[in-house]
Amino acid sequence: MNFPSVRGTLTENRPLADLTWLRVGGPALALFQPADVDDLAEFLAQLSREIVVFPMGVGSNLIVRDGGLDAVVIRLGRGFNKIEVEGRRVRCGAAALDAHVARKAADAGLDLTFLRTIPGAIGGALRMNAGCYGTYVADVFVSATAVTRSGEIVQLSADELNFRYRQTDLPEGMVLVEAVFEAPKGDPEVLHAKMSDQLARRDATQPTKDRTAGSTFRNPIGYSSTGQADDAHDLKAWKVIENAGLRGARLGGAQMSEKHPNFLINTGGATAAELEDLGEQVRKKVFENSGIELEWEVLRVGKKLP
Repeated sequence: MNFPSVRGTLTENRPLADLTWLRVGGPALALFQPADVDDLAEFLAQLSREIVVFPMGVGSNLIVRDGGLDAVVIRLGRGFNKIEVEGRRVRCGAAALDAHVARKAADAGLDLTFLRTIPGAIGGALRMNAGCYGTYVADVFVSATAVTRSGEIVQLSADELNFRYRQTDLPEGMVLVEAVFEAPKGDPEVLHAKMSDQLARRDATQPTKDRTAGSTFRNPIGYSSTGQADDAHDLKAWKVIENAGLRGARLGGAQMSEKHPNFLINTGGATAAELEDLGEQVRKKVFENSGIELEWEVLRVGKKLP
């Protein structure tokens, strides 16, 4: 296949398993790691419109299916991970890790501590309106810069992204390259202590030593304990999974964590199919038990093998 010339790195038929936290998945048509924004924009402008583009961060919230991905995967690297503080605003590249942004902001006396325990990079956090401890990306968002599928560099507002619980309206093939946040002020020492406490609580309740993709399912907002729609009751996904008797459930090398049943684990040698099929079994049994239909938070992409 003929691809445009690039200044970055373009690798055809690139396996993706080693780029995801769950370590599963087949190859992409190609993996493109652009040198900078202009390199990315020129590549997308020249790439055949028939070829699908899939932006990928650090693979923390992703299952790539075993048959691979009929797409060019865009993975941003060093040219996209800067973090700059300007007054109360933090400007960060889409490849900057959430944890690094939280620490750099705290050093400057700005409170983005909710990002500290969120796995992944800013691009994914923005796309999914990531949140923790009652604060979401939408609460601190100012603007974003992205490159469209046609290679145009654009600025995005909150209205254009239409932030909602764990989702936004980012157009297909658009690649986020930078975000600007405005954060509340705080004492650096207090903010770092707060993050240390968050890390300790996370490690005590989540399987941080295991191979996971973070929370598997979104919390089922708007359901009562009987499964009836009720805005006054917000349940936790882990609780309805546990209530269905699925803590520790297994399928091949895939397992729902004993420590936190909303975490899907590759215990070693799991296929993408086993992980996804176990997740679907959990969704089915939770629905049978409570009438609640869990929604995937982990993104599943690519082709299943026959």
